[in-house]
Amino acid sequence: MSLRDELLKSIWHAFTALDVDKSGKVSKSQLKVLSHNLCTVMKIPHDPVALEEHFKDDDEGPVSNQGYMPYLNKFILDKVTDNFDRQDFNKMCWTLCFRKNMDQSQLFISNDDAFKIWCIFNFLSEDRYPLIIVTEEIEYFLRKLTEAMGGSWVEERFEDYKLQLNSKQQSLNAWELIKLVGSGHFSKGMDRQTLSMGINEVYLELILDVLKQGYMMKKGHKRKNWTERWFMLKPNSISYYVGEDLTDQKGDILLDGNCTVEPLQDKEGKKCLFLIKSSHKSFEISASDKKKKQEWIQAVQTCVSLLRQGWPAPHREARQKRRELRLKQQAEQEELELRMRELQTANEAKQLELENMRKALEDSAANAAEEERRRLQTQTELQDRYKMDLEREKMVRQQMEEQVAQKSTELEQYLQRVRELEDMYGQLEDALEDERRARQDEEAVRRLQARRLLEEEAAKRAELEQIHLRQQRAISETEAEKQELEKERQAKESALQAAMTQLEELEQERQGALQQYQTVMKKLEDATNNTKTWKHKVAEHEGMLRLIQPGSKGPTMITNWGPAAFSDAELSLRQKKWQEMKNPPTQAQ
Repeated sequence: MSLRDELLKSIWHAFTALDVDKSGKVSKSQLKVLSHNLCTVMKIPHDPVALEEHFKDDDEGPVSNQGYMPYLNKFILDKVTDNFDRQDFNKMCWTLCFRKNMDQSQLFISNDDAFKIWCIFNFLSEDRYPLIIVTEEIEYFLRKLTEAMGGSWVEERFEDYKLQLNSKQQSLNAWELIKLVGSGHFSKGMDRQTLSMGINEVYLELILDVLKQGYMMKKGHKRKNWTERWFMLKPNSISYYVGEDLTDQKGDILLDGNCTVEPLQDKEGKKCLFLIKSSHKSFEISASDKKKKQEWIQAVQTCVSLLRQGWPAPHREARQKRRELRLKQQAEQEELELRMRELQTANEAKQLELENMRKALEDSAANAAEEERRRLQTQTELQDRYKMDLEREKMVRQQMEEQVAQKSTELEQYLQRVRELEDMYGQLEDALEDERRARQDEEAVRRLQARRLLEEEAAKRAELEQIHLRQQRAISETEAEKQELEKERQAKESALQAAMTQLEELEQERQGALQQYQTVMKKLEDATNNTKTWKHKVAEHEGMLRLIQPGSKGPTMITNWGPAAFSDAELSLRQKKWQEMKNPPTQAQ
């Protein structure tokens, strides 16, 4: 984070505090005072006319934050250098804003500790306005504070608090953070002095870049005597004071990339010695124990390494990495949400398409069922019509048999007529058998089609479920399925058309058979009329005329045409006579 960004955060607090009615605007007189104080504390020459010139077109009304920013950037921030006391700058901005926003009566910390928390908030807050600190940075600060107080971090307590925080806003502003720390929620069991010391230690590290501090012995350059000093390590220097109150500074050890630090052997009664070589002087220092000695050597070497590589302090670098990681995660989350929205849109479109397909299938099934119902109705009507024709034919046949029973004909002509009738009966039976088989074939085809439709429907349902799981490949597969369904529908229509054609052919064959039967009946009637004269002649000359009597009351034969015209006994007798008539020489022998 640049110097300008750090300064803008504190200035934003001051500007917001001057906006009493929260309208987003501040009067020009207050902005004059704020600009003068900023120039004074940052050691910038103040030009009181510049503000008037900048807002000369808006003399009466207040100035918004967006209107003040160009003046602030041009006449103040563009001229600032790093030669002023940032603590004084922060104190000035803090003085303008804390009375309006903080209720100190509810806090267990002093105003100075609240100011330090406010500075830490500005350091850890996000680079967007209004300023907030996210959950990750809150946990980082509270961990630091707990470690500085010598306590142990309770993860469960923070998780409970984070749940409450996430249900509200997932972030805090500066005054909410001060209230959280000042209420002692995460420092239970600690007294106010320990909490104040912890806040001060975290403030020194994060704000003043104090990487390490503590008492050590230093050897003088002139008297060569050993004196206890309070040392404070920063990224580019080591300052030493008379005491830890920092009131009397005795000197600085300037660090750069050429500095070195190395351990020394014990001498002059001093132990745990190490030497710091800077560009100007060398400093012999004695730590209280070996652990402190090693920690200081490691800390100084880390600072020198950072200076050589041009990197900032470790906590600033860590903060930057956390922010970059959050930005990356936020970008990934936004990309994921965008992708999820696209997938949801595609899924909705796919669901709509599947629903349309399902409706189309239902419509096709309904149409097929309607066609099947019509076909069955037509078939039933044909069967009824056929039964009526059969009944009519049976009645005609019975009438014919009654006429034949009353007449007597010449045996050869009668046998010839019987053979013709048998041939006709065989043809009719064959036609009926063909029709019966055709109906059976049609029924089998219909059942096979129905079973195939059910199997295809089950297969399609499984395919649709698989399609739902494979949304990426669903479009091409659905197109292929639509083509396949169209082919199957065409095939079914072709099969139905073929069945209808076959039924029409059977109807035509039946009509032909009926016409043939009528022709035969006509011939039989003509033959009957022609044999009337023969009846008397045969009776006079041969005396063989015998009237055909009604059949016996015993069991009768049943054919496809109904009850037979002859009983079994009569049929056997007639067959015997036919055989005798056919083979007269054999009988003569």
